[in-house]
Amino acid sequence: MHTDKLVHMANQIGTFFEAMPDRAEALDGIAQHIKKFWDPRMRRELFAALDADAAATLLPIVREALEGHRQQLA
Repeated sequence: MHTDKLVHMANQIGTFFEAMPDRAEALDGIAQHIKKFWDPRMRRELFAALDADAAATLLPIVREALEGHRQQLA
């Protein structure tokens, strides 16, 4: 899948969870959604883009969720 599409999808998830008043719960919600609904190839590609800084358009909350839950999502 194209990285831009993955970033767009991740940002949509982030936008939904960003409205939650509890930031920790929002970060966990983003990670859980990606773990539950994205296949491992999609997650690997998103992390590769994140590591290569090719995912510069990720929302800060999504970036924080990915970095904070990396082992759980691997």
